[in-house]
Amino acid sequence: MRIAIPSDVRRLLCRLEESGYGAYAVGGCVRDCLLGKEPQDWDICTSATPEEILSCFSDCRSILTGVQYGTVTVLWEEKPYEITTFRGESGYSDSRHPDEIRFLTSLREDLSRRDFTFNAMAADKDGQVTDCFGGMEDLKRGLLRCVGQPERRFAEDALRILRALRFAAKLDFTVEEHTARAAEEGKENLLLVSPERLRKELDGLLCGEAAARVLERHGEILFALIPELAPCKGFLQHNFHHSHDVWQHTLSALTQSEPVLPLRLAVLLHDIGKPAVFAFDKQLVGHFYGHSIVSAAMTEKLLRRLRYDNETLRRVTALVREHGFPLQDNEEKRIRRLLGKLGEEDARLLLRLRRADRLGKGTECPETVEEDISQSEKLLEDVIQRELCFSLKQLAIKGDDLLAMGVPQGRRLGLLLDRLLSGVLEEAVPNERATLVEYAQNLMQNMEAVDNFCDKRYNTPLE
Repeated sequence: MRIAIPSDVRRLLCRLEESGYGAYAVGGCVRDCLLGKEPQDWDICTSATPEEILSCFSDCRSILTGVQYGTVTVLWEEKPYEITTFRGESGYSDSRHPDEIRFLTSLREDLSRRDFTFNAMAADKDGQVTDCFGGMEDLKRGLLRCVGQPERRFAEDALRILRALRFAAKLDFTVEEHTARAAEEGKENLLLVSPERLRKELDGLLCGEAAARVLERHGEILFALIPELAPCKGFLQHNFHHSHDVWQHTLSALTQSEPVLPLRLAVLLHDIGKPAVFAFDKQLVGHFYGHSIVSAAMTEKLLRRLRYDNETLRRVTALVREHGFPLQDNEEKRIRRLLGKLGEEDARLLLRLRRADRLGKGTECPETVEEDISQSEKLLEDVIQRELCFSLKQLAIKGDDLLAMGVPQGRRLGLLLDRLLSGVLEEAVPNERATLVEYAQNLMQNMEAVDNFCDKRYNTPLE
C-alpha cells in the first residue's frame, strides 16, 4: 500500500536518507491519508540522533523542542516539521512520562511503543507504508485497538484511555473488546492526568460524530472524569414528558445537536442537577423544580475543576442555567429578554440547545419541535434586524444621564439601569429618552422610599 507524500516532505526524507539515515512519515498523517483525509501535519521519525538531525539540517533553523525525547523541530521550506529519533521507553511511574528513554535504529521497535495500531504505521519517501501491527486492517474494519497489550499502553499514559474514546467518536470506530476492557479497568488513573490534557481530549470526544454512541458504550470512563454525571444513569424521570432516564435523554439530545463545543458541553451537562432535586407530586408524577439552577452551579464547579477558560465557563454555565427559559407563543418580548440575558450568539445557541433537549425527550413530534424552534429563530433574527432594544447599550438613556439627575455612582445606578431596561423589555415604557427620564424619576422616588424603609428597619435596635 502506498500513500501520496507531499513534495516538500519527500525532499526532507530524501535529505535524511542521503545522509545515511532511515526516515519515515509516521503516525496520524499516514492514518489520515489511508482514510482519504488531508493530514493537518506531517511528523517524521528517523534513525538519526538529535545531534545528527541538527547536523543534517545545519542550513535550516532548528529548535530542540523535546531533546529528552529525541525531537527536533526543523523549519523546512518555511514550514515546521517535528523530526524524532526512533526510541524505546520503559518505566512509567507517574502514568505519563517514561522513566527511561533509549534511542534505537529499528523502525519496528519505535512503532511498537505507540498507542493504537492505526497510529503505528510509517511511510517512506515513496509512500510505501510499513504496517507491523495490523493498522490498515483495523482501519478497514473500523476498529480501535492498542498496539500490544492494552493494559501496558494505558499504564504508560492514562490519557490514552480518554484518547481512545476521542478517536472512536471522531472516526465512528468501535473499541476492540480487550482494549475496551483494559480502558474500563484503568479509568481511575485518569485522575492522575492534568486537567488541561484531559480537557483537550474531552473536547474532541464531545465534538466527534459518534460521541453519543461512544458514551453510551463507555459512559463509566466519562464518569471517572465527571462523577457528577454518574447519578443520571438509570435515573427514571417518572414523567410523561420523557421516555428516557436522565442519562439516555442526555445522549439522545447529544445526537440532535451540532458539534459546536459550548453547545455540546451544555447538552452534556444541562440536566446534571436533576437527581438532586427530584420529587414526586401527589399523583406520583416526577418533577425537577429548580434543576436548571442546580445544574448551572454544578456545571460551573466542574468546568473550573477541568480548567476551562473563563469565557467557555461563562457561556456554558449560562446556557445550562437558561435552558428552560420560557418561550411560549414566541412572544417578541421574551425573545428580547433572552437576547438581553445572553447576547446574540449565545441566544442562538440556546435555541439549538432547546431543540436538542426537546427532540431528546422522545415524546414530542419532531415536526412540531422544528417548527417551534424555527419560528423562535426567525423572531430572534427579526428583533436583531429591527435593532429593537434588548441590552443596556441600546437603551436610550445612559448612566451619565442618571448621574446628572443625582443618582449616586454605585449599586443604585446599576439597579436603576436594569429596572429601566426591564421596563422597555416588558413594553411598560418606550425606548425614548424623554419618557425614560420621567420613568427614571418615578423609580428614583420609589427607590428612595425603599431605602428609607430599609435604613429604619435595619438601623433600629431590637427591644
